[in-house]
Amino acid sequence: MSKLFIGGLAWHTDDNALRQKFEEFGAVEEAIVVKDRDTGRSRGFGFVKYGADQDAENAIQSMNNVE
Repeated sequence: MSKLFIGGLAWHTDDNALRQKFEEFGAVEEAIVVKDRDTGRSRGFGFVKYGADQDAENAIQSMNNVE
């Protein structure tokens, strides 16, 4: 199992959009966009958890430094 930090997200990105993008690289167990507890707005980062380390490695190689 691997959990990746995903930074620099657009403010409109939600959990579903994050999951859809990262499912291109393998089965995503969890995709969470971190939100401000007071306003409920995205804080611009999140986490994606993969069950297989190779899927996480593929995502890192493909998405690192991509806007």
